[in-house]
Amino acid sequence: MSISKYIKDIGRGKDGARHLDRAQAADLFGQLLDGTACDLEVGAFCLAMRIKGETPEEMAGFLDATQTRLHAVPTNGCPTVVLPSYNGARKLPVLTPLLALLLARQGVAVMVHGSASEDSRISTQNVLVALGIQAQAAITDIAIGEVRFVPTALLCPGLARLLDVRRVVGLRNSAHSLVKLMNPCDGPAVIVGSYTHPEYAVSMTETLKLMNATALLLRGTEGEPVADPRRIPAMDAIQLGQCTRVQEPQTGPLAQLPDLPALDADSTARWTQEVLNGQRPVPVPMAQQVAHIMGLVEKTWVNASQCQS
Repeated sequence: MSISKYIKDIGRGKDGARHLDRAQAADLFGQLLDGTACDLEVGAFCLAMRIKGETPEEMAGFLDATQTRLHAVPTNGCPTVVLPSYNGARKLPVLTPLLALLLARQGVAVMVHGSASEDSRISTQNVLVALGIQAQAAITDIAIGEVRFVPTALLCPGLARLLDVRRVVGLRNSAHSLVKLMNPCDGPAVIVGSYTHPEYAVSMTETLKLMNATALLLRGTEGEPVADPRRIPAMDAIQLGQCTRVQEPQTGPLAQLPDLPALDADSTARWTQEVLNGQRPVPVPMAQQVAHIMGLVEKTWVNASQCQS
């Protein structure tokens, strides 16, 4: 079935476009993931949605379609944190690997997933490789205390294809927003979502509520799901359909700037290892982020055990 009927609705410009309901959005995105739409239709969808913007209902439908096509990572009931990493470093070092390793040290399984869409940036995968953590070649179980990097193409090849459209069109599309909201595990997980512009915080929060997800949402560092090491950002916890502000943003002048590594993967990996070894302090914003994530982990698995009993 062609997706042209949906493009007619969403492609009428910013003011004339009509929104899809959740079921229609799931049908549309499912066809894109399955590869039944032609290249012209895929491009039309990407540009139309870029202009119109996704509603929370539409994004929830896109996530519904993705969930049914995911090769989910088995967690065997382990407390699990998901870190979507798709932006990488441009001006600041990418500290997502440090966040992942700090969380694993707290006794949770940490799944990082990502796909590089800009070759000019240093990615989380680059730094993890420098730390001796290779990308997974197949979907396998994840255990407490482990950090796994799973390429998007393993989770859902169709989703990886949509992300790669950016290399041709030069613009982000709905898939780039979706990957920051999805749970790629076969059970409950705490998703660490990040946004780059404040207006996205509202739509992401509403989508996470619709998905009944558990998440910590913050303005990340250059789009990465990690607190800016220089200043504590606002952080919101989403759980059981409710959103709670758990961290107010730091205001006022900074007393001093943290000593950060160079942008390259090897320098960032060395600095990360020094922090883990106690040779350097954990940046305060990241320590606060870890504490809030672990608070959500505790609540999530207490609730899960209560439901099972």
